[in-house]
Amino acid sequence: MTERGRELRRLAAEAESKISAVAAGRYRCKYHLMPPVGWMNDPNGLCKVNGLYHVFFQYAPQGADGSGMRSWGHYASSDLEHWKFYGVAIYPDTEDDADGAYSGSAVPEGNGFDIYYTGNVKHKDKVYDYITDGRESNTIRIRCEDGFTFGEKQVLMRTPDYPKQFTRHIRDPKVVKTAGGYEMTLGGRLSGDRGAVLIYHSGNGTDFSLREIVTTPEKFGYMWECPDRFELDGEKFLCVSPQGVPHEKYKFQSTYSSGYFSGAVEAGNFIEWDMGFDFYAPQTFFDGRRRLLYGWVGMPDVPYDNLPTIAEGWQHALTVPRVLSCRDGKLYQTPAEEIGALRGEKIPLDRQCDSFELILDDIQEGAKVVLCGCLEILFGRSECVFRFQEEGGRGRTVRYADIAAKDVRILMDVSVCEIYLNGGEKVFTTRLYPNSYSVKVDGKCQAERYAMGAYGIQIEKLP
Repeated sequence: MTERGRELRRLAAEAESKISAVAAGRYRCKYHLMPPVGWMNDPNGLCKVNGLYHVFFQYAPQGADGSGMRSWGHYASSDLEHWKFYGVAIYPDTEDDADGAYSGSAVPEGNGFDIYYTGNVKHKDKVYDYITDGRESNTIRIRCEDGFTFGEKQVLMRTPDYPKQFTRHIRDPKVVKTAGGYEMTLGGRLSGDRGAVLIYHSGNGTDFSLREIVTTPEKFGYMWECPDRFELDGEKFLCVSPQGVPHEKYKFQSTYSSGYFSGAVEAGNFIEWDMGFDFYAPQTFFDGRRRLLYGWVGMPDVPYDNLPTIAEGWQHALTVPRVLSCRDGKLYQTPAEEIGALRGEKIPLDRQCDSFELILDDIQEGAKVVLCGCLEILFGRSECVFRFQEEGGRGRTVRYADIAAKDVRILMDVSVCEIYLNGGEKVFTTRLYPNSYSVKVDGKCQAERYAMGAYGIQIEKLP
């Protein structure tokens, strides 16, 4: 191990010595995965191998503001209900990932899996724009034989290996095994500030050749992050997180967007995953019987904040696992059935309970729900409005969804809220920081509320 590697491990251990204190924070969630300390962003390396689900994530244990090393944290579970945290899985400890082990994916192989990720390097010898120069994005592979022991890093592609028409922004390899070998999809930014993905093929999982560059006929954002390609019920989908798409009333309301192309890769065929304030960089995987999605409950470069959790020593979370289904070329999202196992007793709407599930049925036009005294949901004839009333939003204001909601499922978890409309046709995810946890319903609709239990999470640091 290099001296840099030893120092990074020392710093991680120092940061994680505060886990117990952070766990006592007022706004810690009960059934959403969070960083045990520090910062979390993109879900990475999602897979199921030998009966275990592995959820990796972008992890900066040293700072709740994202400062310090950018590594991969690691959770594992046999049932999506009881989790063990295994600490840092991938450290940015080489010259090829010195400024961050950035996002990537995992391919199950035998009793383990192969990890592919972006090694970020930023030169500092002079002033750079880090778009056309000064940045290196190395595609790196690591073999993991047993799910927990990680081998040597192998650089598969460096910046000079990518097509000349791209800027230095190429990252987030999503690799899948196919009948003909391996397919890698990379997110990219073309010269002229157009988002695109690069599709590579390999027969052995290490030697990749460029097969195709995919972009829209018209400009659709300047960068496409976190790409994902899969087939579901005979339909093919390309998922990306585009940056720089102009905002509209019912679409692209957040700083950046996440969604998928249904059918041809054209701007008009792009459907967003989530209408909320805090959702970005999702990744999907097939667990042997269904396709699941995790998203980052966060958003970069926003005009609002999470200062209450930063004060507690942590920031951000992941969504619950969502099952994807396809209807008429459109993807629906519903919480995995394992989340239902956490449902407890039925409770009255006015009881203080910081972790609950709220079911609304037979919703009539004009109905209104106020969650936790701060998030108002208005149900109109053809739209839903999500509006924060007071300080609980920390600067979050209003979002709109062009849907006539007839049924709604709401998962409230202390400081994270996921709202599923019409069986998951549209979803709204947000952070919120209430002073109370009751529910108020006005107008015509049926409402039932259930207390929710907590994930079992153990800290299981490997030597």
